[in-house]
Amino acid sequence: MKKYVYGILMTSFLLACNAQNETKEAANAPTAAPQGIQDVDLAAFKAKMQDENVILLDVRTPKEVAAGKIEGALEIDVLADDFEQKIQALEKDKTYLVYCKAGSRSARACKVMEKSGFNDLYNLKGGYTAWAAQE
Repeated sequence: MKKYVYGILMTSFLLACNAQNETKEAANAPTAAPQGIQDVDLAAFKAKMQDENVILLDVRTPKEVAAGKIEGALEIDVLADDFEQKIQALEKDKTYLVYCKAGSRSARACKVMEKSGFNDLYNLKGGYTAWAAQE
């Protein structure tokens, strides 16, 4: 009987140790590339601009863009009837940094893009207003 109880205790102990090691390994494992939509602040947005395969996307109206934009940004008005058609022409394997005036329309644009198969999207919290305030 003692051997039986001892065997159960040892098995339980070994299983508990193994579970702890698996948890530690999972915590230390490298994380996968970001997927989906991430809302980021201005500092993170600017840092992400330095990465390769990044496309800036301004989703404001032409009138708003005429008042100023981030240099090099592609312009596709999220309020235009052909927004979804225009984004279909974009490369889905790129990283997109999306902004509008304050962050709401760009968040909506990111959701539309995600549904269309884009999976690496960053929405600028505070939008171009935040950008212009720091320039």
